[in-house]
Order: sequence, then structure tokens, then C-alpha cells
Amino acid sequence: MRRLFALLFVLLPSVAWPCELALVLAVDVSGSVDRDEYHVQMDGLAFALRDSIVADALVDQKAAVTLIQWSGSSRQEQTVPWTRIASLGDVDALARAIADDPRKWRNYSTAIGEVLGLSIKSFAKGPECGRKVIDVSGDGVSNEGVEPHDMRAALRDGGVVVNALAIETDGADLTAYFYENVIEGEGAFVITANGFEDYPAQIKRKLQRETTKQLSMLTSGE
Repeated sequence: MRRLFALLFVLLPSVAWPCELALVLAVDVSGSVDRDEYHVQMDGLAFALRDSIVADALVDQKAAVTLIQWSGSSRQEQTVPWTRIASLGDVDALARAIADDPRKWRNYSTAIGEVLGLSIKSFAKGPECGRKVIDVSGDGVSNEGVEPHDMRAALRDGGVVVNALAIETDGADLTAYFYENVIEGEGAFVITANGFEDYPAQIKRKLQRETTKQLSMLTSGE
């Protein structure tokens, strides 16, 4: 009997976890991103996660969060595993893990469709949650692998929303490209960062919008 109770104690948290949000943070580490820009992204994400609005929303929704570094085809990896958020301490631990996450690649292409595919697979291995969201940020168009718009059927089938942060660096109107080719799902949106120096402020704004249920409902018609 004691062994049965012990087994139930171990299993129940994973079975009964009332997760409302599963969030994939997909970070561009392709060749166009230099060393300093990589750290701007990671430190910016850590800063944004610690924002009181974002942190409280993650705790309130018993969220699960993971991070994927992505570059060219076959060069995407889930480097921070699914992390369940039950307290502000969990948020801080996640932020530290992201800030300390070592870069996987430096000199490869940009395969946005491939990271969308890996993100879909990651949801199947993570906790069951009410909402599934991919937060993809990058500074260039996809130039390798499956096209991101070709992933839309799979995203719809999985009930996944894709939002994007376009880091504008060269006047190529990446924001429009992300609107037309990358984002998917009800209420999906694009936020623009005017260069990497603007990334921390805009990723905080983006996470506030993604994680706060009231903001998500208010903007779902855009």
C-alpha cells in the first residue's frame, strides 16, 4: 500500500498539472547573428521573462516553456528543455538557464520552416496545455529547407499559434515577410525590433502580449 501511495504521489503532478500555455521560444543563431547579437537575444529574453507582467502571467497559467536555437537545415536544437512554471522562482531559474545557454552554431543559413517543424514535434514531448504558441524571432528571410508557409497545415492541425519578432537590420521589410509567410493561427501577430539594440524592449512587449490572457483576447481580431 505504501508503494502505491508513493507511486501516486510521483505520478499525480504530471497527470493533473493544469497547464494553460505551452510556449516555444525559437531564437535565431544563423550566420547573420554575431556574438554580441546572440547575447543580446539571450539576455533580452531573460530580462523579458523577469518582467512582472510576464512572470505573473506564466505562474498564473502554470505555463511550460522551452527554448530552441535554430539556424540552417538540420541545425535546430531544443537547448533548454520544457520547464514548468509554478512560482516566480521557476521563472527566475528559467531566465538564468536561457542567459547561460551556450550557442550551438555560428555560420549557417536560415531555415524558418525547419524550426517550425521541430517546434511542432517538441509539443508532443512536452506537457499537455490549453494553448500552444511558438515565439520565433529572427533577422532574415528563410533561405534553406522547407518554406515556412508550407508548415501551415501542420500548425493548424496541431492547434499551434505562431507569432514572430522581426529584427529589421537592412531595410528588407522583414516584418512584411513574417506577416505573409511565418505567422499562423487566431490572433497571430508580428512585432518589429529596429535592430538588435531594440530587441530587449520588443521581446518584452511581445511576451507580455503572448502570455497575458486579457491582451491575447483583446488583440485576437487583428
